[in-house]
Amino acid sequence: MQQDAAPPAVRDWDPETDDTLVCRAVRDETHDVKTFVFSARHPCLFRFKPGQFITLELPIGGETIHRSYTVSSSAARPHRLSITVKRVPGGPVSNWLHDTLKPGDTVRAVGPLGEFTPGGSEAPRKFLFLSGGSGITPLMSMTRTFDDLGEDHDVVFVHAARTPADIVFRRELDALTGPGRRLRVAHVCEGVGSEAHWAGFTGRLSLPMLGLIAPDFMEREVYVCGPGPFMKAVRAFLEEGGFDMGRYHQESFNFEELSAELAAGEPPVEAASAQEVTPSAGFRIEFAKTGKIFTCPPDMALADAASAADIRVPTSCSRGLCGTCKSKLISGTVEMNHTGGIRKREIDQGLILLCCSRPTSDLVIER
Repeated sequence: MQQDAAPPAVRDWDPETDDTLVCRAVRDETHDVKTFVFSARHPCLFRFKPGQFITLELPIGGETIHRSYTVSSSAARPHRLSITVKRVPGGPVSNWLHDTLKPGDTVRAVGPLGEFTPGGSEAPRKFLFLSGGSGITPLMSMTRTFDDLGEDHDVVFVHAARTPADIVFRRELDALTGPGRRLRVAHVCEGVGSEAHWAGFTGRLSLPMLGLIAPDFMEREVYVCGPGPFMKAVRAFLEEGGFDMGRYHQESFNFEELSAELAAGEPPVEAASAQEVTPSAGFRIEFAKTGKIFTCPPDMALADAASAADIRVPTSCSRGLCGTCKSKLISGTVEMNHTGGIRKREIDQGLILLCCSRPTSDLVIER
C-alpha cells in the first residue's frame, strides 16, 4: 500500500531572505489602542521568545522611519505575529499605523529581537508582572504563551491605567483567571472615568497597595514594563521594601516614549557633556539632508556626539538592538558593534546604526 508523501516542512521566517510582512487584521483594543496582526507572504513560522520585539520599516512622509514594537501575541502560535500600538498625540508612526495600515498592506521588518523575556524553564515559577499603559504588551505575550503551553506558573498580573476604559486586554485577562488557572489579575486605575461602579483599585500603584494585591511579592520574579516614570516609581518602592533586585527585570527601553519625545522635539538620547566634544577632538560628521555638521571623537558613538551637539537622532536602545537609528553612510568609514538591529545585506549596502557606530574617518551620512 502506497503511503502518502509527508507534507513539506514549513520554514522559519527569516528577514534576511524575505523581510516583508502582510497585515492580516486590525483590531480595536481601546479608544486609542489597536492590534495589528501580521503573517509572512508565504507560509512560515515566527520563532521568538515572549517579550521580544520587531522593528518595522515604514514609508512615512516620503522617508523610511524605523520603529520597534513589542510582540503582543503568544509565542506558542507561530503562524501569526501581532503588535499592539497606542496612538501617541503627535507621534508620526503610531498615528500612521492607526490611520493608514489596513489588511492586505505590507511592511518590512526585522527581528524578533530583545532580552526582556522569562526564558525557557519547565519548572513552575512564581511571577509578578507589573505594567503601565502600553507597557502591557510584552507581559501579555508572556501570559498568553504560558496559558497556551499549559505551563503551571503562578502569575500575579498588575496593570496600571488612567481609567477602566484605558485597560488594554481587560476582558481577555479577566477570562484567563478562570478555574484551574494560576493567574491572578489586578487592575489599578488613577480615576474611574465614566465607570461609576468601578470595583478595582484606584490611585497609583504603591508598596502598600502591592502588599494587598500580592502579599508574597517578595518571593516572586518581577517583570516591569511601562512609561519611564512608572518603572522608576516601581523600582524605587521595591528597593525601599527590601526586595531582592537580583530578581527584578525591567524593559530597558520604551518605544512609545521615543515616539512622544520625537514628536515633542526632545532629544531621545542623553547628551554628552560639553567637555567630551570639542572642535579639535575628533572627526567631522555631516548629515547631508539637514546640513547639520558636528564633531565626533573616535571613541564616541555617533548618536551620542550628535546629541551633545543638540542634534536629534531617533534611538531607543543605544546598543544596536532595535534598528531605530539606521542611516545610510555616504562616505567615510566606521567601526560598528551591533547586537542584531541591522541585516547583513543592509551593512553591505552601506547602512549603519548611529547608536553603536564610532567614526574612523570624516563622515557624510544621509540624514
